[in-house]
Amino acid sequence: MMQTIELHFEEFGFGLWAVNTTWVPRLVGFCGLAVPTFRTDFTPTVEIGWRFAREEWGNGFATEAAKAALDFGFEEADLEEILSWTVPANERSQGVMSRLGMKRVPELDFDHPRLLDDERFRRHVVYRITREEWAESTRPDLVD
Repeated sequence: MMQTIELHFEEFGFGLWAVNTTWVPRLVGFCGLAVPTFRTDFTPTVEIGWRFAREEWGNGFATEAAKAALDFGFEEADLEEILSWTVPANERSQGVMSRLGMKRVPELDFDHPRLLDDERFRRHVVYRITREEWAESTRPDLVD
């Protein structure tokens, strides 16, 4: 997996970041931007994604790391939009997407081509944020 992540950084200039903290002496998860390697109606695109150790869920790591990834995507990688997706039952990830200012785009929901044989994980819901939406949500005069 590390080699795949390194190659992605070389090809696109971005990828998945390791996430750790000063108080947990190990990797707690990963987060970042990726270009999916499967085909669907909306690819090619850039996805923001994350995965954290279960014992770290609820600590805000996904939201904090994903905000940094969105900032990088729009400020440094000069992207116009970023998507994210998950299975409908994954309400935690959908909550992170909403907190990031991403909006559900039901017309982009899809059956994941790599999971067609697994009915539990086949269907995915899609969220999106555009550069313009991100810029509006990060304006200093809108921040508490």
